[in-house]
Amino acid sequence: MLRKENRFHGSRGVRLAYRGKQVRGRFLSFRYSKRDEPGYRIAIVVSRKVSKSAVIRNRIRRRLYELVRTQYQGALGGYDCIVTVYDVTLATLTPRKLTNELHGVLSKALPGRFTREERGIVEGQKE
Repeated sequence: MLRKENRFHGSRGVRLAYRGKQVRGRFLSFRYSKRDEPGYRIAIVVSRKVSKSAVIRNRIRRRLYELVRTQYQGALGGYDCIVTVYDVTLATLTPRKLTNELHGVLSKALPGRFTREERGIVEGQKE
């Protein structure tokens, strides 16, 4: 679970983040906008269109929050971020493939913030 200061509270901050830039991957999109305060805030949006089952939607949300919390906190500093999920496939992806998917979108959005080697992701390794 993310700390309270890393989550959005109220709708104003979310609205401002939606006005920022967007990068889209195969299964998810990443919207971000610069913030004046240090730290980051993130929201993960999984609509009922992705899956009617709340259990599956929450599983996707938990997996992505945990990935951000453990591996990408430093890279997101100074930004408000919204991750929107478009495909139920994220619920069953292996952890390595999920990490690669999120890393691909983040590296397009925030180039130079981190490298693949820093995240323990090596091209060509078997999954």
